Amino acid sequence: MNVSRTFLAGGIALSSVVLLSGTAFAHVSVQPQGEAAKGGYATVNLKVPNERDNASTVKVEVNFPLDHPLASVMPQPVPGWKAVVTKSKLTKPLELHGKKINEAVSKVTWTADGSKIGPGEFQQFPLSLGQLPEDADELVLKAIQTYDNKEVVRWIEEQKEGAEEPQNPAPVLKLSAASADEDHHGGAAPSASAATDEKAGHDDKADHEETAAASSASDTTARVLGVIGILVGVAGVAFGLLAGRRRSA
Repeated sequence: MNVSRTFLAGGIALSSVVLLSGTAFAHVSVQPQGEAAKGGYATVNLKVPNERDNASTVKVEVNFPLDHPLASVMPQPVPGWKAVVTKSKLTKPLELHGKKINEAVSKVTWTADGSKIGPGEFQQFPLSLGQLPEDADELVLKAIQTYDNKEVVRWIEEQKEGAEEPQNPAPVLKLSAASADEDHHGGAAPSASAATDEKAGHDDKADHEETAAASSASDTTARVLGVIGILVGVAGVAFGLLAGRRRSA
């Protein structure tokens, strides 16, 4: 009896964990590939899992905020899906690279064209974004997911500070601190001439040190030979005096 109760309690606990983990990790989300720095450009993946076991996802829509407009949003082709980019007029023109832009991308829609996101599957939709805003820490990209049974799930609820996660949270792209480089594309590599000059400087220094070492070794050898010569000369004189004394005797 106790054993049966133990198995029943364990089964309920395990089912709760599975259900909770499915709820926590099955949301539509946006994930940067590498860094998504303020004022720069980024490639991100919109990750869309299928939460239903009796229907397939056939349409996905992601919306971009016009209060922080993006002049460039380019979807990467995904086999079996057709992407459509929609632009909207801006109340305030956006300036990018010295040019004024009067419209920005407001949404991208993918529609199944020979493919679906089946039960227990997910699909990633890559996007190139830029120029990212410099005055925001994150971008809320509200998404809408449509199934082939006509069900529509709206991932549009924004997370409130201190509150529990909403049932259908909107995907959020976190932005990192701006790059120190002005063009936001990473630091510049040293020029070929600078590298050549630096190498030449190292070579000159090495040659100088090698010459100095050789000169020092030569001076040391000369001094040793000089001392040996003096000792030989002294020995010769001493030998000559000794031999003279023996003859006189």
